[in-house]
Amino acid sequence: MSSSAPSSFDLIVIGAGPGGYVCAFRAAQLGLKVALVEKHATLGGTCLNVGCIPSKALLSSSEHFVFAKQHAAEHGVKLGSVELDLATLLKKKDAVVTKLVGGVAQLAKARKITVLTGTASFVSANRIKVEPVVPNGLSELTAKNIVIATGSAPVELPFLKFDGHTVVSSDHAINFTTVPQRLVVVGGGAIGLELGSVWSRLGSDVTIVEFLPSIVATYDADIVRNFTRLLQKQGLKIEVGAKVTSFANGLLTAERGTEKLSFAADKVLVAVGRRPFTDSLNLAAAGVQLDDKKRIKVDAHLKTTALGVWAIGDVVAGPMLAHKAEEDGVAVAEWIAGKAGHVNWDLVPAIVYTDPEVASVGLGEDAAKAAGIAINVGKFNFAANGRALAADVTDGYVKIIADAKTDKILGAQILGRNAGELISEIVTHMEYGGSAEDLARTIHAHPTLSEAVKEAALAVSKRALHAL
Repeated sequence: MSSSAPSSFDLIVIGAGPGGYVCAFRAAQLGLKVALVEKHATLGGTCLNVGCIPSKALLSSSEHFVFAKQHAAEHGVKLGSVELDLATLLKKKDAVVTKLVGGVAQLAKARKITVLTGTASFVSANRIKVEPVVPNGLSELTAKNIVIATGSAPVELPFLKFDGHTVVSSDHAINFTTVPQRLVVVGGGAIGLELGSVWSRLGSDVTIVEFLPSIVATYDADIVRNFTRLLQKQGLKIEVGAKVTSFANGLLTAERGTEKLSFAADKVLVAVGRRPFTDSLNLAAAGVQLDDKKRIKVDAHLKTTALGVWAIGDVVAGPMLAHKAEEDGVAVAEWIAGKAGHVNWDLVPAIVYTDPEVASVGLGEDAAKAAGIAINVGKFNFAANGRALAADVTDGYVKIIADAKTDKILGAQILGRNAGELISEIVTHMEYGGSAEDLARTIHAHPTLSEAVKEAALAVSKRALHAL
């Protein structure tokens, strides 16, 4: 392709993360001629390459290590000396990533999607130029519709700039070649807690330093309290309400009111959030406007302020989650194709993949009470669940929040093993406006952890069968 003779498509998607490649796939299914532009050599974006997938591989491997070292003997499994082979653990993680990104590339090829490797920028609302990573000329593409799916990047703090060695982002923290003796994690959200857990399990002395009064601050106070206790029991040190002020000579300092805090650190992982990534897109040339938080402005159908330009995933308002981006992408592809796309942004589940996990959807108990909504709450502890007892995963509970008048499920929060899997059936019931009774009358196989969900639904009307 040459810049003098632009190639024309029905749809151009900029960014091949979960939102972008899923959007491209769905559009191709609907018969559109699609181009997918990605600046990196592999597809999959942050999620598959340096985010969701590699971090979950590390979490899984480190859980195996902890089980072998601390719990196997309780189950009658005698292993003798258990040692960490970090190089092999990292190789396993890389193999998982390679397999998945390769699979995405194969699917794109099978759907006859034109994939271009390079950095895209707008020439106008319906034209982009792509500057390849390998210098081989400049490509220009045109399309009636262009979707921006460029994702997000880790937030840097002014006094904690990433150097890739001592002060690192999550991108770097999945690739430590040695276990840090002392790791300080700035930020008590999902990313910080997950990677903090990984390195703590592998032998690092980990301290979480959170500015807010609690970790995972969007969860109910009772969930946070119990979750914090369980993480501390595993060895994580957690400091909340602490404002980081500096880092120098291996010492990170912070303030909590008038109290001065200091933490020795070989590595500092800054995990204070992510920012929409729209760098180098030249949005002004297309007439695409940003809001006050530098997110792309969109309407209820994810249309930007420029005709024919759409935006999805982390670059727009809403939770920065891969599954939310995927649903955005599917809906936009369907709207472009004249179909009835749909996304219920009120029912995006959120998960922290520690052990135990925490998961939530919809309205929490605290938020409902703060809003003056009359609710009934049902709880059920995993300690009373047969499968949990058999598997030695009794920490935590399921909590379901329902409208006091209609019994409609308003939300749920789960602390426990496989919480991220268990939340899905609650989301399903909520999607059709189901009640706690609907969920309670749904047959659950025995023995399974999912029975705790059924019992929590029964407990909404104070009729749990396996608890008083």
